[in-house]
Amino acid sequence: MSSSVVEVEVKGTLPTSGGCGIFIGNDEKIIIIYVDQMVGNAIIMFLKDLPKERPQTHDLFGHVLESLGAKVERVIVNDFNDGVYYGRLIISAENEIEEKKIIEIDARSSDCIALAIQSKSPIYVEKSVMEGSEDVSDIFNKVESGNIFSQEDAEQ
Repeated sequence: MSSSVVEVEVKGTLPTSGGCGIFIGNDEKIIIIYVDQMVGNAIIMFLKDLPKERPQTHDLFGHVLESLGAKVERVIVNDFNDGVYYGRLIISAENEIEEKKIIEIDARSSDCIALAIQSKSPIYVEKSVMEGSEDVSDIFNKVESGNIFSQEDAEQ
């Protein structure tokens, strides 16, 4: 694995008026990625291992990968531009006809995170993206302790 990335984990979530904030990070720094409500719900359901009445889009994608003999190896949040995080989905596929094949797909960072949680695959962030993003560890700690007094504080 390249040393230009750092491994992170989903630390928590925060529902917002327009969707959901996803806290990702490590012991040194936590950043927040804002996602739409649908992906936010999917991430929360995967994190909490909640049952669903019917398969959702990320479930469908995961089942298709599995049926093709493929799996999510890892995801990388690889860019940040104009307030938008970008991601790459790294998939490996192996079947009886071909040798192992690695496929890299451009994807929304939110979908990458959802699929990584679903498949229990590692999440990485490019060092330059991590360094260029605001550290929201204090806000995360307030949210986790229940001491956040308004949603506006979290969105600052």
